Amino acid sequence: MRITFILNGDDVGVESSPDRRLVDILRNEFHLTGTKAGCMGGRCGACTIIFNRAIVPACLVPVFYAQGSEIVTIEGFMQTDEYKDIQKGFREAAVENCGFCDGAKALVTESLLERKKLPERAEIISAFDSIKCRCTDARALADAVLAAAEIRTRRRYGRIN
Repeated sequence: MRITFILNGDDVGVESSPDRRLVDILRNEFHLTGTKAGCMGGRCGACTIIFNRAIVPACLVPVFYAQGSEIVTIEGFMQTDEYKDIQKGFREAAVENCGFCDGAKALVTESLLERKKLPERAEIISAFDSIKCRCTDARALADAVLAAAEIRTRRRYGRIN
């Protein structure tokens, strides 16, 4: 079966049996290894992608669902100013990551900041429930997201609202 979709801004297609998992297609066919195959049960968050503007675990998505969809992986997101804002915010908050769930943290942060310019701490902590991170505690993540929100607001509007 031929499946076509938009991947990181490019129109792509792949031949695949429809029951393969999207995480495997992204990693093996497109060599996008930032989407990690962790638990393969949707519990760890390492395979997080933006799928039609929503955060989803790619390990739970059969590839045929991708037909006609828009998918953003960490590799595509890293090319944006928004990613640079998040990266700077995490550095300013002194959040050091282990590398396993960094992509998921950045994509969840992006999704959250796109919905709300300056989220509350409780909203931030709740947004990260889908990522089982052992290298950063929830308070530090909240500090990093709030720093990224301020950086983004300054970049976009020249001030903090």
